[in-house]
Amino acid sequence: MKFGKSVCILNVGGTKYALPRDVIKDFPLRRVSRLHNCASEKEVLEVCDDYDRERNEFFFDRHSEAFGFIMLYVKYGKLRFVPQMCELSFYNEMIYWGLESSHLEFCCQRRLDDRMSDTYTYFSEEDTKTEEDPRGNDELEQPATGRRGSAKWLERMRRTFEEPTSSIAAQILASVSVIFVIVSMVILCASTLPDWKTAENNSVEEHRIIEAVCIGWFTAECIVRFIVSRDKCEFVRRPLNIIDLLAITPYYVSVLMTVLTGENSQLQRAGVTLRVLRMMRIFWVIKLARHFLGLQTLGLTLRRCYREMVMLLVFICVAMAIFGALAQLLEHGLDLEMGNEDYASIPAACWWVIISMTTVGYGDMYPITMPGRVLGGLCVVSGIVLLALPITFIYHSFVQCYHELKFRSARCTRSLSAEFLN
Repeated sequence: MKFGKSVCILNVGGTKYALPRDVIKDFPLRRVSRLHNCASEKEVLEVCDDYDRERNEFFFDRHSEAFGFIMLYVKYGKLRFVPQMCELSFYNEMIYWGLESSHLEFCCQRRLDDRMSDTYTYFSEEDTKTEEDPRGNDELEQPATGRRGSAKWLERMRRTFEEPTSSIAAQILASVSVIFVIVSMVILCASTLPDWKTAENNSVEEHRIIEAVCIGWFTAECIVRFIVSRDKCEFVRRPLNIIDLLAITPYYVSVLMTVLTGENSQLQRAGVTLRVLRMMRIFWVIKLARHFLGLQTLGLTLRRCYREMVMLLVFICVAMAIFGALAQLLEHGLDLEMGNEDYASIPAACWWVIISMTTVGYGDMYPITMPGRVLGGLCVVSGIVLLALPITFIYHSFVQCYHELKFRSARCTRSLSAEFLN
């Protein structure tokens, strides 16, 4: 700033903030930091609404309470919505001052996504940046310090590994990861075929090399994502990261046990443990949820509809208890000599109830008495009704989650790809 005093006064909606000129230079809010580059009052008025040269006071006709919460983010690093204020209005204030939705806390990001998904309101952050910076980013952005540059690099790395739609590099990385998952799944499935076991004597080394390469990729990916994550404790608690750990750890445990006990060990328990650990690699297929919107929607729906899912299980358990007891009584309990042996116990009858209520009907057991057949018809009809009741809530939640994740992915593609390329 080539004019004015050493102390700058920001007047936002009547609330004043006194900031030294050196603080303005590296201020986290892009609109405020742009004041340091202004060489004339004309350039200043392109950034703010009015300027008082005598008091070196910059006027911004914006929401004062919203700016107060934004200043709390500058001070403490946590940005949340203003109580009793529309999420879209606060988001508009954020864009004005140069912040993005990624600066919000995760709970507030979900509120914003829900609000945008419900109203189908789209904010183009790139257009706003273009209007604010008509001369281009290179002329207006300040030289970042080493600390800010390192943090920005880590953020780009985090987005590249965590958000597959954020940039071209992230999409390539996600595609390579999907290929490794598919290759590992094909090898795991093929290794259980009898022909594969016969041919494995000749190609065991190739099989182990491919398996080691896949595990090495998954391990490196997990380590890098852990290093660049914002919160290490939150990273460990996330379900997908736990699944990654469950998919990777069995390989190293099985290799260690093979080295200690030998491939043809006589310890039956160790051999069973090895087979169980190797089969746990099926968790690799869940890694696809990181790259596919459909699997993410399914997981988010199950997490939000756990009450409806519990209610559905309660309905099924109650019906199993009632129809199982009645079926055992009608088919086996009334006539002990000519009774249907398939219904010798209530647990056995419960198996027939569950496959009848879900309309699977394997035919492995069925009623032979007239009362039992009438009961079977009631069981099938009640199963259709009971299963259909909570499905409506789960369906609407699934649609909402799908639109929310789709909108979030589209917004991420618009904003983060432009930032990565810049």
